[in-house]
Amino acid sequence: MMQELALGGFLNYDASFLSKEEADKLLEFLRANVSWEQKFYTDWKTGRKFPQPRLTAWYADDPNMAYSYSGITQIVQSWTPELLQVKEKAEAISGAQYNSVLLNFYRDGRDSVGLHADDERELGDNPNIASVSLGTTRLFRLRSNNDASNIVEYQLSHGSLLVMSGTTQRHWKHEVPKDHNIHTSRINLTFRKFYAP
Repeated sequence: MMQELALGGFLNYDASFLSKEEADKLLEFLRANVSWEQKFYTDWKTGRKFPQPRLTAWYADDPNMAYSYSGITQIVQSWTPELLQVKEKAEAISGAQYNSVLLNFYRDGRDSVGLHADDERELGDNPNIASVSLGTTRLFRLRSNNDASNIVEYQLSHGSLLVMSGTTQRHWKHEVPKDHNIHTSRINLTFRKFYAP
């Protein structure tokens, strides 16, 4: 399902990107085999560190392709055949080429990601981001930079794919808000093309 956003952004959502069997198998593999990291943000005013509300991992083509955002640096891990297979399938849907993936492990509804855009210069001017969801369905919310009342929401389900393209990262921010009614986990894979600085 393709949706056009204001100012040239596009969303393409496929709830059945992976079959239930494929999604179940990949979810269990990632839970057991990824070297998940707990990263810490730094409050630049106080110097105090506090934990990022999720676990993460970063895979990329180049072992020197470290990814930094919000004072956090992700160290490259080597691709697994399982991740490469999903990457190739996402590329076939999106028409883009990806050389990296950021994995987020939301352990329950207390884990989240705040309102932000994937607009780091290493991702280019109009990055194409392919987001694969596994596990518990979570709310994904986009908000226009120009009109805070302009909100788009998706319930990202197990085995689904959401592709953000065009000017989405330039004119919109997105989040996965906390939900204390959720007690089960979700893993999200965000494939992107990363340009070395």
